[in-house]
Amino acid sequence: MQRFEFKVIPAPKRGEKARGVKTTEDRFAYALTTLMNQLGDEGWDYVRADSLPCEERSGFTGTKTTFQNVLVFRRAVEVSAMEALQASRLLLQQPVPTTPRLGPAEAPTPGNAPAVGPAKSDLAAE
Repeated sequence: MQRFEFKVIPAPKRGEKARGVKTTEDRFAYALTTLMNQLGDEGWDYVRADSLPCEERSGFTGTKTTFQNVLVFRRAVEVSAMEALQASRLLLQQPVPTTPRLGPAEAPTPGNAPAVGPAKSDLAAE
């Protein structure tokens, strides 16, 4: 059984200056590369980038919603044999949910089924 811990950090908003890196796009990519390599050295794996809503105060009583860009990383956490055994026991003790029975809401009433064939007019029978 493998467990993970997660780390969420704000995405860089500006690029970093470096020798030979001149354009805005290249500076931004360099900033991301530097950040991801630092976290990679600490054992973090990049998962994804998200843009999430965040409510902020605006004035004395108002609020406004802004979006924050974040980077999500994860790394494996060592699980002791005892913790793994306890977790597996918990999984085995949980009741298995029963699946609902699919079918009609009410049982059909017994009787004669209607005739199958072309429709007949009630007026023609008289």
